[in-house]
Amino acid sequence: MTLTTRPYQCPLTLFVFLTIFTTCIISSPTIHHDYCVIGAGPSGLQLGYYLQQKNRDYVIFERSNVSGSFYLKYPRHRKLISINKRNTGKTNKEFNMRHDWNSLLSHDDSLLMRHYSKELFPHADVLVKYLNDYKEKLGIKVQYNTEIRNIERKENQFTMDDGNGQKYTCSKLVVATGIATPNVPQNVDGMEHVIGYEDVSINPEDFEGQSVLILGRGNAAFETADAIYGNTNVVHMVGRSRVRLSWSTHYVGDLRAVNNGLLDTYQLKSLDGVLEAGLEEVKIVKQNGKLHLQFKEDEEDPVFSLDNFALRDPYDKVIRCLGFTFDKSIFNNKTVITPGRGRAKKYPKINYNYESVDNPGMFFAGTATHSLDFRKSAGGFIHGFRYTARALHNLLEWRYHQVPWPFITAPVTQMESTILKRLNEASGTYQMFGILGDVIILKDNGVEFVYLEDYPINLLDELPQRSGHNATRIIAIVMEYGKDFSGPGNDVFRINRATGEPAEAHHSNFLHPVLYYYDKLPTEQDMKNKSIKDLLPHPRLLHHIVEDFLTSWDGWTSHLLPLRRFLEEVLDQDLRSYFAETCMKLALTHTNVPLSCQMDFMEGQGLVPAYSLAQLAKDSKLLI
Repeated sequence: MTLTTRPYQCPLTLFVFLTIFTTCIISSPTIHHDYCVIGAGPSGLQLGYYLQQKNRDYVIFERSNVSGSFYLKYPRHRKLISINKRNTGKTNKEFNMRHDWNSLLSHDDSLLMRHYSKELFPHADVLVKYLNDYKEKLGIKVQYNTEIRNIERKENQFTMDDGNGQKYTCSKLVVATGIATPNVPQNVDGMEHVIGYEDVSINPEDFEGQSVLILGRGNAAFETADAIYGNTNVVHMVGRSRVRLSWSTHYVGDLRAVNNGLLDTYQLKSLDGVLEAGLEEVKIVKQNGKLHLQFKEDEEDPVFSLDNFALRDPYDKVIRCLGFTFDKSIFNNKTVITPGRGRAKKYPKINYNYESVDNPGMFFAGTATHSLDFRKSAGGFIHGFRYTARALHNLLEWRYHQVPWPFITAPVTQMESTILKRLNEASGTYQMFGILGDVIILKDNGVEFVYLEDYPINLLDELPQRSGHNATRIIAIVMEYGKDFSGPGNDVFRINRATGEPAEAHHSNFLHPVLYYYDKLPTEQDMKNKSIKDLLPHPRLLHHIVEDFLTSWDGWTSHLLPLRRFLEEVLDQDLRSYFAETCMKLALTHTNVPLSCQMDFMEGQGLVPAYSLAQLAKDSKLLI
């Protein structure tokens, strides 16, 4: 951190006496950091952890007096829908993070949600305590009660102030504010009569004997309905599209089973109901203390003219549960923030390296990056963006500090075991399926490989520039669902929903590993021209590992053998392991021997056990 002064000219003050004009120069101290992170929610803290580990010059600005202040209010009925599965039958921390949707990444094993709550769906207050403990225990630098505003890019740095006259500059800006501004439609008349989700009472007694209409179709809407439908006359819910159940779409942001009780009372004819209508077609009219829904075309009667109109009866309350949008008020008028496209318009538009499309050096972390995988993966939620925040940090480390993406180098004889270990325990590629993947770089010497974990696969064509690792031949490993398996109307419980045959692995529907081999890196044009259903461009070789009910890819004939044969085809080498005796016979009878013999037996390692025993016997005689 550095302090600088920036002089500015005070307004001229005219003194009549002696007609002398004087000016005063006041110095306003400006605080500079290399990194400024806006927001001390989960993503801001996660990025702060990695910046702290690297001893970077950074600060996290938080407008509240606690970390994770969003969760002091939301969800309104206080039950999180993120899983806290404390028991998996395994002790492997990396594997267990697959089923811990609340914890952030760190080296401190005490900072896991399982130590804070035994509930499968914890109370939101517990998450707030956890986040603040995370900040304190790890010494993350958060500056509370600082509401940043007027962010602008000037002369290759960002300027801002906190509303109290304090100015800041930073070389790199990371916006981790989430999306916390309630979405209030501007094209619906009568919204002044509606209660927002942010203000709705959480006391079900306040809805006793009332008829309630809920605008929205997401988890907030169903959470609210579940909280009150035991007290109401009816709860009706209206949205522009059909209900999207997360178990059929495999998107955790769609309706979760923990909130969908109203679907029972709807389909079992208990007065509650769900229907589809565009809100832009209606208006809300108050008459005699009741609220009516009226189509805009019908200006004469506040009750729709058709006598069987589904929403013809009046309501005591109408509740708006239409989600949240990104808050752009922290930027000044000169700073352009382009919204995402289509359904992702509530998020800022960003590149695959999490950088703003409008402002070089401005990056986003957390929920605000969800435009990249909206309704595809888990990047809008803690169990997803904890990994994308780490990926962002790795990208920043290479770009600004010439620290390459973390890697290991190993002989190709260990490639199969390295892959299998990752497939059976990695949590980043498991949660961010289709977005983050592992990359194997095959070295030119033919006997070694470099392994990168959790790399953004949409940057595959820019691998050397983004990671600091030169590459030509690579294998990308990605977790995928079947292309036509997920969808709001699909029957994911059909009797033939899964396959166990290795020869039918490419027909796997559930999450399973897919390996793409490229004999040269895909180009930017290749990435742009790929089919909308394809994660990556067409590879030189493609290998699906058959889905597994236990998500344990360790079967010898189902998983290991097909994988080894794929790797042998890629490398054009025999990857089987041989005993020393067999290696000796092959060395005496063949001009070429398998790699395991070359790298172990031929280098003397195969003789070590025999030599050790002989030496032990000799030493024993000497002792006698």
